Amino acid sequence: MTLIKSISGIRGTIGGKVGDNLTPVDAVKFASAYGTWLKKYIGKEKITVVVGRDARISGPMIHNLVVNTLIGLGIDVIDLGLSTTPTVEVAVPLEKAEGGIILTASHNPKQWNALKLLNEKGEFLNGEEGLKILEIAEAEAFDFSDVDDLGTIMINDAYMDIHIDEVLNLPLVDVDAVKAAKFKVVVDGVNSSGGIIIPRLLELMGVEVVELYCEPNGHFPHNPEPLKEHLTDISELVVKEKADLGIVVDPDVDRLAFICEDGEMFGEEYTLVACADYVLSKTPGNTVSNMSSSRALRDVTNLHNGSYEASAVGEVNVVELMKKNNAVIGGEGNGGIIYPELHYGRDSLVGVALFLTHLANKKMTVSALRASYPEYYMSKNKIELTPQIDVDAILVAMTEKYKNEDITTIDGVKIDFAENWVHLRKSNTEPIIRIYTEAASQEKADALALRIIDEIKAIAGI
Repeated sequence: MTLIKSISGIRGTIGGKVGDNLTPVDAVKFASAYGTWLKKYIGKEKITVVVGRDARISGPMIHNLVVNTLIGLGIDVIDLGLSTTPTVEVAVPLEKAEGGIILTASHNPKQWNALKLLNEKGEFLNGEEGLKILEIAEAEAFDFSDVDDLGTIMINDAYMDIHIDEVLNLPLVDVDAVKAAKFKVVVDGVNSSGGIIIPRLLELMGVEVVELYCEPNGHFPHNPEPLKEHLTDISELVVKEKADLGIVVDPDVDRLAFICEDGEMFGEEYTLVACADYVLSKTPGNTVSNMSSSRALRDVTNLHNGSYEASAVGEVNVVELMKKNNAVIGGEGNGGIIYPELHYGRDSLVGVALFLTHLANKKMTVSALRASYPEYYMSKNKIELTPQIDVDAILVAMTEKYKNEDITTIDGVKIDFAENWVHLRKSNTEPIIRIYTEAASQEKADALALRIIDEIKAIAGI
């Protein structure tokens, strides 16, 4: 299969050969590099790292390897056990730890796992920090502690409850309003840790919960990416149960999708739009999402007299621009809500609590709420090119061709037309150009994509 090393961590499939897959040796090597980097660059006498994992089958194995590697480096570990990505992010600053590791491959299938790395703020490392860790791993420049200086483990399995309390204590989360609405909700936890934490949160908000795939055994019942084609079971169950809505999270609970009461998708892109609409109505301000996210967030932000900006793709880039612009809410169009009032990380719990409060205040159905927002449709495509073709030259040529339009080049090329947009990005690992378009109808989005594909092929001479 494959092992992907990047500035944000290491990701791969379980089993196989060292260096080609995420084997025990690779897990130890990368945990060693992260721990070594912390010791070198934090410069403290004693270092603490928070570790948590999702419910993947390989989780306990990778977890034990990583925790014991850190101990071997003389680092103390606060072990959250089964947890979520946002829970670990919340725990790091609360514990005054120097870092955190989340063991999850997010929405990837069950054969995958990964080490995601955090700094002392509970935020993902930046590119420079990630690069240093990759260099340490490559050089195997590790220096382990002697027997009298080994680290210790402190097990703390209370953090999912602490995380829930932090969310419920947010000023904009109105538990009484949600309780009064008497919502009935179906939850698809994809048999991971979301199956524990989301129902628990909902019950404390007075919501009647119908559980679907909420057993955290790591056997994902469908592709864990929360897209329409993977969610037929919950769509049917929402209608059958006469529920007010359905809630879907990915295995590490940082992506959130809603199902309307009629079984239709609310739209992953609109998770952030709805939450932002509510937050901006109470705390006017600015918003940020990435360049491949829906224009609907810009429209809603403008309605609330705020300012919207788009960042390069990637959570680290979204967070950086949110801080620069003092954004009151932001995130990614894949259902990732970042609400700085709690922390700078995608958090499905915050999204659920804000959305239900919004819905309770609006006193309307989920489908009616969705219909109240600007209507946009996306088309996502790619062109595979031969290795000989200069992808950068193609992007430069497209920039020149559309130089009279509103163009952004911080991450590939984004061309904003009056009625629609196209975002062209090259893959870092293969000769591919990804083409994302958005328009007022699916037909128009698809047609724009086809036109751009033809233009790229003409430039490339294929």
